[in-house]
Amino acid sequence: MKLLQYLNTEQLESYGNNGYLVVPQFLSVKTVDSLRKAAADIIDDFDASDVSVFSTKNQIDRSDRYFLQSGEKISCFFEEDAFNDQGEITTEKAFAINKIGHALHDLHPKFKKTSYTCELKKLMSDLDYKSPVIVQSQYIFKQPKIGGLVKPHMDAAFLFTEPISCTGIWIAMEDANIHNGCLYAIPGSHKVHTLTKRFIRDSITASATKFEQLSEEENWDTKKAVPLEVKKGDMVILHGKLVHFSYENRSKASRHAYVMHLVEGEYKWDAKNWLQRSEALPFKKLNEEVA
Repeated sequence: MKLLQYLNTEQLESYGNNGYLVVPQFLSVKTVDSLRKAAADIIDDFDASDVSVFSTKNQIDRSDRYFLQSGEKISCFFEEDAFNDQGEITTEKAFAINKIGHALHDLHPKFKKTSYTCELKKLMSDLDYKSPVIVQSQYIFKQPKIGGLVKPHMDAAFLFTEPISCTGIWIAMEDANIHNGCLYAIPGSHKVHTLTKRFIRDSITASATKFEQLSEEENWDTKKAVPLEVKKGDMVILHGKLVHFSYENRSKASRHAYVMHLVEGEYKWDAKNWLQRSEALPFKKLNEEVA
């Protein structure tokens, strides 16, 4: 029998069946508050004139070098609905940012300390990872009243290895519920659906992205989705092929989250991935970073 280091047998079985697992209080309130302060400081220092809007609805049209270079930088992306028809920001900067990404875990001391931990190492071992690698991190704001829709998707469509090994680690920086845009997931969808497309870097221009169709699109029955309401500090583990999404946030409360995506370092990182690292900042194996 496998010796588990972090999860228990019931948790591992639930994750295997559903494709997601909520782990209460993965981070302490003190640690969460420290990350929230760090994110706020990043926004304060951000030059709002360097605008790049992130959208899961039409990322193809809005991709640019700023987005592609963010794989090894700390970059800020605005909410689409933070602008009027004239392209002017309609709210103060702190409430206009969609997310910060995608190398917080490697470039920011507080996020790095929180990302490369013994707890995460043990957790990934329980999920049968030999050499887990954190390939991207994001601080997501889901702003009050303008927080955008995240359409149903599989994370493995955006970060892929051969074979597929993507796992999402989603940590609530605030309570998340059906009112402020919590995650929704289709239980068991990771076992019945296949990867039909991949979000790739355009090999011709190398400065744009597109979707590569792998097979005919499947119909995902979102009526079967369940809300994943969690408390501040809770973690949600997401299988790379799990179909999940979140609705717009039209409430008066934000829904901050810190998100990491990991892959198996022993597998091939596909050259078509939009996210590529240069020799100046190579991917780091979790096992080698954590003593």
